[in-house]
Amino acid sequence: MDKNFEGLCFLNLSDFDTLYGHSRDIEGYKLSLEKFDVVVPMIINKLNIDDLLIITADHGCDPTFKGFNHTRENVPVIIYSRSFIEPKQLDILDTLADVGATIVDNFGLEKPWFGKSFKDKLKYGIKFNAKLLIFFVALSFFLFIFAA
Repeated sequence: MDKNFEGLCFLNLSDFDTLYGHSRDIEGYKLSLEKFDVVVPMIINKLNIDDLLIITADHGCDPTFKGFNHTRENVPVIIYSRSFIEPKQLDILDTLADVGATIVDNFGLEKPWFGKSFKDKLKYGIKFNAKLLIFFVALSFFLFIFAA
């Protein structure tokens, strides 16, 4: 985050899933979320005006649920940029592939077979140039940041 770059940064924060979710360690999960809560403002403070941050997940892993498998709840998709004009709630996405399609759309690449971009639904005052940072917090959350 301290180095300026153009492109995509993807981070998988898998401890939520592998260390705490599947083992159903509620206290460890809670502490991990609290640590992440402290880091998010630091990440946001390092974003440039034309960066786009996406935090999401590939699946649920509720530590309070019985068993060891993934759980089926909807996962959050949190999108932030300093250039957003107004806050907005997007419709529930059909698939995680929609995040991938948005990334492809951001970089002007060939449209993927699956997923629909939601980039045109974001209200921002400037055009994003290319940098995308992605954090994947395996709650599993993904965090994506586009950076110019």
